[in-house]
Amino acid sequence: MQPTVAAPESVTWKIHLDRSMWVAGVRALMLQALHPVAMQGVWQRSDFRSDPTGRLLRTAHFVAVTTYGSPVEADELGERVRRVHRALSFTDPATGRRHRVDQHDLLVWVHCAEVSSYLETAHRAGVALTGREVDRYIDEQSHTATYVGLSREDVPRGLADMRRYLASVRPSLRATPEARQAVRFLLWPKVPEHLSWLAPLKPLWFPVGALSYATLPAWARRAYAVLPEVPGGEAAATASLRVLRTALNQVPERYYNLVFDEATVRSADEARQRLLEAGYEIENGFRALRARTLFRAPSVPPPRAPAEA
Repeated sequence: MQPTVAAPESVTWKIHLDRSMWVAGVRALMLQALHPVAMQGVWQRSDFRSDPTGRLLRTAHFVAVTTYGSPVEADELGERVRRVHRALSFTDPATGRRHRVDQHDLLVWVHCAEVSSYLETAHRAGVALTGREVDRYIDEQSHTATYVGLSREDVPRGLADMRRYLASVRPSLRATPEARQAVRFLLWPKVPEHLSWLAPLKPLWFPVGALSYATLPAWARRAYAVLPEVPGGEAAATASLRVLRTALNQVPERYYNLVFDEATVRSADEARQRLLEAGYEIENGFRALRARTLFRAPSVPPPRAPAEA
């Protein structure tokens, strides 16, 4: 059995271990909130309003386990996620219709919003990706969809498919009052109790939240109208994202890992041990392993705006 769900040689590792994923994860939540029905599911059946940071950390844990967790660990997490989702339903106040949290079209939307956000943010942050790697990443992520109850054929398998899907769903997306409130939560989230020691550093979060908002598609920012639009904002957002990524890359791993849940750090430690036993050389964390032995920056320029909704 392979030591991790995704191989260290995969594009999934190249993107998911990049520290721009903090912005990517928040962007994904902001984009997901534009689906009115999906937003109602979050609003009514999660603790998002009281603990938006907790939801982000749970998403980070899911990404971590389905990237470098063991296949058994990922299967167990997937089963827990599916079991919880099966038990939850909610009512759309606009129609009075009852929906399941694990409704097929909602799961597809959440998956695509996440994958396109991770890809778009990493690209703009400076992660070098060839067109072939972009397609490969989307295809690799179709396996992740199976953990929430979808099949690989239910979701896009390449960039062209992803663009078609995003174009098809866009007419149904809009910024509801709940979605705008969710964005405000994400721009200035509540610090969870187990990270209370970070409360004095809370102002440092705002650049992450603001960049997540600024990297949304222009139509999404217009729909939200939560932060002002400024001339040259797109270029400024990309430049700022690259600066933030550079700054995050300077944080030593032992300090960087303090913001993650204990289970996420434990999963990483166990993955490190499995990789050592499988013959990988690891120094200074997974990113060093990846950069030194597996991923060399390609000489071709990355594609333009790979998965813009």
